[in-house]
Amino acid sequence: MTTQESFKKRIRTRMAKTGEKYSAARRALLPQPSSADAPAGWVSQPESTDAQVHKATGRVWDEWVALIDAGPGRDATHTDIAAWLMATTEIGGWWAQGVTVGYERITGKRLPGQMPDGTFTISRSRTIAATPDALKALIEDDESRAALLPDVVATRTSKAGVKSPRYALTDAKDGAALGSVLFNFDSAPAGTRFTVSHEKIAEPTATEPWKEFWADWLTALESAEPPA
Repeated sequence: MTTQESFKKRIRTRMAKTGEKYSAARRALLPQPSSADAPAGWVSQPESTDAQVHKATGRVWDEWVALIDAGPGRDATHTDIAAWLMATTEIGGWWAQGVTVGYERITGKRLPGQMPDGTFTISRSRTIAATPDALKALIEDDESRAALLPDVVATRTSKAGVKSPRYALTDAKDGAALGSVLFNFDSAPAGTRFTVSHEKIAEPTATEPWKEFWADWLTALESAEPPA
């Protein structure tokens, strides 16, 4: 039984005991995020370390937080903060976005993995002993994809022939929306560096179960017989 199927069984067991709806039971069983690793006063860690951001921008995170607090402030939108940084500093567009995201994480305006629309994204990768074309064909074929993902229905939302196909996910049993998944196939010495990016996850507490699900899924795919 996969991690996701085991989790669903726990949800239904709780539903039988409490009479809760599926969504309420699921929410109650999801783990709560922890900020134990963040420095005092920080809600969560930014992706870049103090050393990395200082090397690239000349300031450490606490200095950026103080600067933005004194500028547009914590009520400003992501777009407003990034635009302000572009107009008042010389760090460039890429780091203006990076500093804005880091600031949002530190101050609690954005949780780890959270996108501007409020949803969450997680990624998992594994090197698979197959060519990118063979692995992509396996994913794009409706029958083989359904066999690989028996717990969910993956409906293609990207155009045919794109390098990285995207699929909308729904629960195979109750039809609940589960976000979308983007597959990337990059050549590697031992085959393909296969990356799964699960997007549009609605709740922050759902990210850890999905990380486990995709890690287990990729491990099973890695140990399977390589596609021809």
